[in-house]
Amino acid sequence: MKIVKKAPLLFLGGMISLVSLGIPKMVQLKKNTADSVQTKVSTLQVPEGLEVKPFAAEPMLINPTNIDVDSKGRVWVLEAYNYRPGINGNPTNPQGDRIVILEDTNGDGQADSRKVFYQSPELNAPLGIAVLDSMVIVSQSPYIWKMFDDNRDGKADRKEVMFSGIGGDQHDHGAHAFTFGPDGKLYFNIGNEGKQLLDAKGNPVLDQDGDPIGPKKYRQGMVFRCNLDGSQVEVLGHNFRNNYEVAVDSYGALWQSDNDDDGNKGVRINAVFEHGNYGYVDEMTGEGWYVNRTNIEKEIPLRHWHLNDPGVVPNLLQTGAGSPTGMIIYEGNLLPSIFQNQMIHTDAGPNVVRSYATTPWGAGYEARINNLITSKDQWFRPADVAAAPDGSLFVADWYDPGVGGHQAGDQAKGRIYRIAPKGHAYKKTNFDLSTPELAFKALENPNLEIRFLAFQALKKMGNKAESVLENEFNTNENPRFRARAFWVLNQGSRSNEFILKAFEQANPNLKAMAIRAAKQKPFAEWSTLAAKAAKDQHASVRRELAIALRHLSGEEVNQLWASLAMRHNGTDRWYLEALGIGADGNWDERFAAYAALKPENSKGYSDVVWRARTEKALPALIELIGNTKSLAYFRALDFMPGEQKSEALFALINGKFATDVSAQLEAVRHMKPAYIASHPEVKVVLSALLKQISGKQYLELVDYYQLKEESPRVLGMILAGTESSKAGQVVYNLPGGAALIRSKFFKGKEAEQLALIEMLRWQGKTESAQLLYEATANPKLSKAVQMQAARVIGNAYPTEEFVLDLLEKKKIATAYVPLVVESLQKAWRKSIRMKANSYLAKHQTETKKAHPAMAELINMSGDAVKGKVVFTNSCTMCHLVNNEGIDFGPKLSEIGTKLSKEGMYMSILHPNAGIGFGYETFEVKTKSGDTYQGIIVSKNETDIMLRIPGGIVKSFKTSALKSYKQLPESLMPEGLADGMSTPELVDLIEYLSTLKKK
Repeated sequence: MKIVKKAPLLFLGGMISLVSLGIPKMVQLKKNTADSVQTKVSTLQVPEGLEVKPFAAEPMLINPTNIDVDSKGRVWVLEAYNYRPGINGNPTNPQGDRIVILEDTNGDGQADSRKVFYQSPELNAPLGIAVLDSMVIVSQSPYIWKMFDDNRDGKADRKEVMFSGIGGDQHDHGAHAFTFGPDGKLYFNIGNEGKQLLDAKGNPVLDQDGDPIGPKKYRQGMVFRCNLDGSQVEVLGHNFRNNYEVAVDSYGALWQSDNDDDGNKGVRINAVFEHGNYGYVDEMTGEGWYVNRTNIEKEIPLRHWHLNDPGVVPNLLQTGAGSPTGMIIYEGNLLPSIFQNQMIHTDAGPNVVRSYATTPWGAGYEARINNLITSKDQWFRPADVAAAPDGSLFVADWYDPGVGGHQAGDQAKGRIYRIAPKGHAYKKTNFDLSTPELAFKALENPNLEIRFLAFQALKKMGNKAESVLENEFNTNENPRFRARAFWVLNQGSRSNEFILKAFEQANPNLKAMAIRAAKQKPFAEWSTLAAKAAKDQHASVRRELAIALRHLSGEEVNQLWASLAMRHNGTDRWYLEALGIGADGNWDERFAAYAALKPENSKGYSDVVWRARTEKALPALIELIGNTKSLAYFRALDFMPGEQKSEALFALINGKFATDVSAQLEAVRHMKPAYIASHPEVKVVLSALLKQISGKQYLELVDYYQLKEESPRVLGMILAGTESSKAGQVVYNLPGGAALIRSKFFKGKEAEQLALIEMLRWQGKTESAQLLYEATANPKLSKAVQMQAARVIGNAYPTEEFVLDLLEKKKIATAYVPLVVESLQKAWRKSIRMKANSYLAKHQTETKKAHPAMAELINMSGDAVKGKVVFTNSCTMCHLVNNEGIDFGPKLSEIGTKLSKEGMYMSILHPNAGIGFGYETFEVKTKSGDTYQGIIVSKNETDIMLRIPGGIVKSFKTSALKSYKQLPESLMPEGLADGMSTPELVDLIEYLSTLKKK
């Protein structure tokens, strides 16, 4: 696609253009940088010896989402003025967003030149940019574009589609930035809205196994590697939530961050093992982390990633609440040593730029946090970081009162900062690619585009560069520079020779690198190396070998894997998961080879059995369950293929578990319903067990196995007020349950009817609402029963419309209209409340409180103690703070860290302008005529779990649904502040501002 160039419109949301003011552009930009940003720099704290200075600010740029720094030291910025307008309602620029190039032409450390590289109506809130010579790769779902500046004038001349079909259009969880790897390949990732990868023509892209890249094989967010032209795509990891930007070190190791569902303090940093599963959803079922499971983690931040499940690679680090964004590996030497060769990461949520000092631990790593920039300014929203040719760092600041959830409270601001040692001026770095020696010197640069240019130049030189590269590989004191020399040598005809030489190095990182390179070749070419690696003293080297064996078959490979498994020490989860990756697709053969080595007395034997995915391991797993009754081993059964496990568990119930009710119950839970239904002798045992348990445990089993014969006992729980709401859900799910409830209601005594009403009020079914209506209208029932039915009929969100219809058609007795209207006053939809009020004889409509403008509100001081009372009365029905309240909307225990006061006011006054990811509104309509709206807790091919207002979770079979769709509105009530006085609103914000990370 050829691009017709024209002068771009300077569009800044209603701001007057510089030209119309008659002010020279460069002068005005410089003045703005000094005036509007300098006062904010004082809020940015950096370690001793460093300083942070403004490089550019609005109106030179606005709303930066991603940056790159090129070989000339220029900063390329993706702007996102047109950010999520369909949700937040902000104005848009019809000419589209821009890619701008910022440059300091006079050497004073501040940008004084801006070029618009590209602007188009189809460019809207792009999230990734990589500048590689004349090619610029831009990521914006559903596309990955390659733009070319053929004549190198700083303007795009043509554009090509590299990939297409990526989900997440106008969504932060779509396509993210590309980065150049040391091996000459490209690396990139997509968040969990991306879902698939298609080529430029819309055809499925195939992975390294020849399978389409999509949800049939991979779950949620993914990481990729490909050639520069987009060919030979490999999926390197999956099951992330929103893995924002992958970073690759000189050894070829991958690192990235991942965001949690808002409010769960589960942001994580990952070392990416190739082909690993990272546990955002259940690997087998696709169910979300909310869903109960055996051996569930006690702490939500750990539960969030299924870390107790076999087959999940451990997290390197969990950093709590946040909104993680850009990341690089800083391999320069200008910054202090504590930051060298480490991840540098921006997290817009807690207003911080960090590094993670990583050290080896077993076959994996451990890490600690070192802050690079912190700020008390809650508008500071670092979105990305990039290394300049001189080794300094540039940080893009979105600068906004909020972050995430499609919000953009400000469309006119954006900043770029530079971090360097005090007094270190920003100067252009000269480099020369004319000789191998000079080109390798450029390859040592911390800037990725210079490294790209050097790599390409050295590769083009071929044999002429080989001696220089070989000398650097053998003698360079910096092992990362030796690694870079190796990757170029690996492009030539002596590749296998250099792979062996790399493996012979003492440094385990170089050894692991050699295996990564060998893995790309047929196994016959590196089998000798593999045999040596299996005996290596370093667990990290053996880890890399285990991963490299994935999807390789043959007796030699099986024996290698078995020898690696024998080296597992029983304490290294990293190593164990590498073994699992290496056995994928070949578990039968791998485990047979392992078992032949008689591993029963080895330290890691029980771990390998726990991780295995083959029925050959089932006898050993059953024995471990019988001996230990460990929930971890029970959970492993959920990942074990085949049907033999139910038989084996029944044998345990009649054997070792004969006198242990809790163990018997756990065994029953892991039997398939079809197995129990077809084996009467097992059902007899289950019935006997049910007599010995009660409460939720009992109800879950009755519901799971659809035990109709238990209906009378479940009904008894309702009448006794024991787990009434849950018991009601269960009995309605059972065949004949609705008829049983109805019969008991009209035949029961008053106390029983009142108990049934208490259950019915929360069910949200047409049958339950109809029954409550009939109770209000039945003169044979007592006044107490009629009044209570009227008082609660509108409490369940899904039946609010049903109740309004009763009022509209005047089916409610006049005496009970006020009670029915009262029952709808907790509705989260303002329209429901207002409509209900209109049916009162004496109009008691809500009085809308007119609040001052935002600028005035944010300068008001409130009383946090009083604000907590407001929160309790108005917010706890949907939000948790420190485990108090109802778990429906985002948890707010650390909201004061994430949002400024402006951001909080925006969320309350305009809830539809920003919806937290994972808290989008979905509507489910059943074939029986019921409609529900809520938040998806879990969704797979056969089941959907929906959390509805009040925190109640409803389960649906997809086969029973008429429709399922996402709605644009937030579930947070519109007009929430209308029922508050201004002092109450200010007090509430004051209280929320105190809720910060401890």
